[in-house]
Amino acid sequence: MPPLEVNLRCAETAGNDPFFERIVRKFYRDAMRRHRKFPLVRNYQYGVTACHLTHDFNDYFKSIESAARRNYKKSLRLGYSFDRIDYNNHLDDITTILRSTRVRQGRPMPAALFTRETVASNDPPSTSALHDYPYFGILRDGHLYAFASCLIAGELCSIETIYGHADHQADGIVPMMIIDMAEWVIKHHPDVKYYSYGTYFGATETMQRFKRKFGFMPHRARWILGD
Repeated sequence: MPPLEVNLRCAETAGNDPFFERIVRKFYRDAMRRHRKFPLVRNYQYGVTACHLTHDFNDYFKSIESAARRNYKKSLRLGYSFDRIDYNNHLDDITTILRSTRVRQGRPMPAALFTRETVASNDPPSTSALHDYPYFGILRDGHLYAFASCLIAGELCSIETIYGHADHQADGIVPMMIIDMAEWVIKHHPDVKYYSYGTYFGATETMQRFKRKFGFMPHRARWILGD
């Protein structure tokens, strides 16, 4: 696996809301924690799926598989659009998305998800492009059909959550989300070098294939807190 060295630049959260220092430090702790099954290695050391972002979105778009580009163009034809969203303005649609299927990636969704309402977010706004925790959505006709959250931490953009409505997955809504988030990050967070989506090992074969489709390849990661 190729090496990956990522500086989270935690010291530069100074002057921003303390929330951002907390989430950067939490990510670093999780990354450096001993792996539950393989205690000789760190949690996010081997198999971190990531791709390198340049300052030109076309470099990324051309690097992904042609099937991913077709999925993206299909969602455009069907009238979907992408934007950063205020999570709390879409709680009903988010609940509908989360409840649209009881199984995702071969695993059952938590039973409590189908009985409790979606809780509002109280994340503060960021005052710096170096650190943020934005939510994004795929919309059509005033409704949300997919949503995602990302951690922006120095040189990293990590996809933390991503969900699409099960009845609309074939429309390419999740591929559209992944591709448009890359473009957003390139435009608004120029210090980000690496776009990451979880880990490779432990994911199903189908999920591994899906990640490769968008350029997320396994790496051997070295994390620098930058404090």
